[in-house]
Amino acid sequence: MDKALYDNYVQILKEELVVAMGCTEPIAIAYAGAKAREVLGQKPEKVIVKCSGNIIKNAKCVTVPNTNGLIGIGASAITGILAGDASKELESISFVDNKYLDEIASLVDSDYCKVCLLDTPISLHIVMEVYCGDDSAIVEIKQAHTNITKIVKNNQVLFQQEESENKYLGVFVDRSVLNVKDIYDFANNVNIDDIKHLLDSQIEKNLAIAKEGLKGTYGLGIGKVLLNSYSDDIITKIKAHAAAASEARMSGSPMPVVTNSGSGNQGMTVSVPLIVYAQEKNIEKEKLYRALVLSNLLAIHQKTLIGRLSAFCGVVSAACASGAAITYLAGGSLKQIEDTITNTLANVSGIVCDGAKPACGAKITSSLDGALMGHYLAMAGQAYKPNTGILKDNVEQTINAIGRLGKDGMKQTDIEILNIMIDK
Repeated sequence: MDKALYDNYVQILKEELVVAMGCTEPIAIAYAGAKAREVLGQKPEKVIVKCSGNIIKNAKCVTVPNTNGLIGIGASAITGILAGDASKELESISFVDNKYLDEIASLVDSDYCKVCLLDTPISLHIVMEVYCGDDSAIVEIKQAHTNITKIVKNNQVLFQQEESENKYLGVFVDRSVLNVKDIYDFANNVNIDDIKHLLDSQIEKNLAIAKEGLKGTYGLGIGKVLLNSYSDDIITKIKAHAAAASEARMSGSPMPVVTNSGSGNQGMTVSVPLIVYAQEKNIEKEKLYRALVLSNLLAIHQKTLIGRLSAFCGVVSAACASGAAITYLAGGSLKQIEDTITNTLANVSGIVCDGAKPACGAKITSSLDGALMGHYLAMAGQAYKPNTGILKDNVEQTINAIGRLGKDGMKQTDIEILNIMIDK
């Protein structure tokens, strides 16, 4: 691998393995609120939050951290405005002073904050408008959760970002360089010191919230139910830990996680199964690091083609990557890794995203079940044949086909899901 490609792969990991506290869509709204308040320079008298359908879908049902259990878009915006620190970006409400809690709750129940559906072709799009007397401020976020593209104060544009054709989503390094073979080669040969701090953070934070999910009371307690009801084996432990991590996060735990492709659920799904597998099998740390590199990049590769937000459930892509990385940890060849991807995508590609919520933990469990079956089939030398269903001649063509399905084929599905959620 030449140096330019190597450096791109390292940069992709740096851009995608981001620490976030709380579900990323409501936190992006809180971040926009905190920034708008900062620009306005005073507490707003009125707030209007305009969100794309996918933002509404992913922020509508999630508990906002550090708010005593408040849920939804208005709670996210108001918490960011009153108590947020914009300099912390996706950790903007990692600390909420208790003195704000009563006021936040009161304003959520009032007409202080109006939420509107934004008419936009961009799936990740937020416009935060705040007003006080004759003063106003507008903060716009597009394409990525912290990508502020425009700031306006009193009708004067203070900042506007020009889109770059050389950047993925106008923000990141071009992702078209990703492919399974190069990802595999990079995982085998990367100097771990170049990305060790990212992986150590992912291991520490994502395992910590998994343990919190197993001991706490979050959602339906899927992780604990799995451990108590299923056989005591490595598969159950993998699914239980990953599901518990998601339930804790979706139910308002303020513990930070390391994300993947802008998603905490995906960040936990690409990492927690590998961490548990490595612990159970006593696999050395360096091998785990390399498997995490493989898993993270395989998930990013798939999501690049599908899009940041879609009706295609993102944890399917993450679980697929995780299963492939478990094949790597088990000593599988590149062919067996490719077969794991194919076997998984032949099975669980139909899971839809109906927004972020505690039930995401169940979808992680089901997706990992499919990925682990794909892994065991691949290790037994079995793979579904090309050109059956949506599978194509090789793994790259299959990933492209799934990207087409998720990005283009499910557009109308996405609209109907949102309409159902808002009773339209």
